[in-house]
Amino acid sequence: MSKQFVRSAKNLVKGYSSTQVLVRNATSNDNHQVSKDSLIELAEKSYDSADFFEIMDMLDKRLNDKGKYWRHIAKALTVIDYLIRFGSENCVLWCRENLYIIKTLKEFRHEDDEGIDQGQIVRVKAKELTALLSDDERLNEERNMNIKGRNRKGRRRRGTGRSDENDDDLQRAISASRLTAEEDERRRKQDEDYETAL
Repeated sequence: MSKQFVRSAKNLVKGYSSTQVLVRNATSNDNHQVSKDSLIELAEKSYDSADFFEIMDMLDKRLNDKGKYWRHIAKALTVIDYLIRFGSENCVLWCRENLYIIKTLKEFRHEDDEGIDQGQIVRVKAKELTALLSDDERLNEERNMNIKGRNRKGRRRRGTGRSDENDDDLQRAISASRLTAEEDERRRKQDEDYETAL
């Protein structure tokens, strides 16, 4: 039986809404990245108050999952990163109110059956998000840049679908996330070099 079939059956039995199913699928334990279509749809749904609460409730459950489901956690952090950049302001407020959950994940550890630490990706993403959520100026600049970009493209591409606009938004988010990860990695190496020198 495939994992997708089991997940679909569980969604049906538990009576999850379409929004909850979207979050569950985006943050599944499968070995694939979160699709950009899912990220875009979740960001759009975050502007509806009922959908917003369902999205954040499901992400909260994913963030607090068991270590063996580290992909749930890593993907939930990816979704949150996208939502605070492109979703409603409520996403930012929720994340700031629940920052302690994300901060706790900076220490996340999980070794798989082969002894490989799968927690590193979670730790890096948690550090990136904590830094972004703690820097009001940077977060506001990124959100404003994304809004201006969407507005500018909307005027330029009237009547042409939204996929090009969303592709550009996603690429900007990925680039910003990559830069943050590189900065964190440089800082981590500097800390290791400092500790070695001591």
